[in-house]
Amino acid sequence: MIIHENTLLSEDLFDKHFICDLNSCKGACCVEGDFGAPVNETEIDTINELLPAISPFLSPEGLEVIAQNGISEQDKDGDLVTTCLPTGECVFAVRDNGTLSCGIEKAWKAGKVNFQKPISCHLYPIRINKVGDYDALNYHKWDICKPACALGETHQTPIYKFLKAPLVRAYGEGWYNELDAIAEALKED
Repeated sequence: MIIHENTLLSEDLFDKHFICDLNSCKGACCVEGDFGAPVNETEIDTINELLPAISPFLSPEGLEVIAQNGISEQDKDGDLVTTCLPTGECVFAVRDNGTLSCGIEKAWKAGKVNFQKPISCHLYPIRINKVGDYDALNYHKWDICKPACALGETHQTPIYKFLKAPLVRAYGEGWYNELDAIAEALKED
């Protein structure tokens, strides 16, 4: 692990390659897994506030579950996650021509909201865990992302470079620029 300001960074972020390949995975991360995407209280408040503008971009099934159960629930560890449909899909997932995407992000792209999507989704395949006062950023390796790893390898795109926008969103431009300098120093070692 590498300490960078308030973060602990897995070396996988520099060594492993990744570029999402939606044509291959069809957005499986929106449906696979035991629970929805991790969210925090601030994100829940923001999404609830923006829900009227997001709703036109959601599926009827998602809207029905939101009306009954809300936008979040607790997983088995008591952490907050997005609510899921009985089929396992996130309530915000929408299917377009067989590929799942995020209804929140669709509303953002359409200029209806100023919130792109939960940071845990935006940062994937990085998962953040608290370790004392630090955010530990780790690569979450998942079989459904094998095509993304292959595409990243083809283009020699390290995880941290693929995820520049969400990392800047989470930690700031200065933090990211220093991260890039750390990566360059690691190459020289």
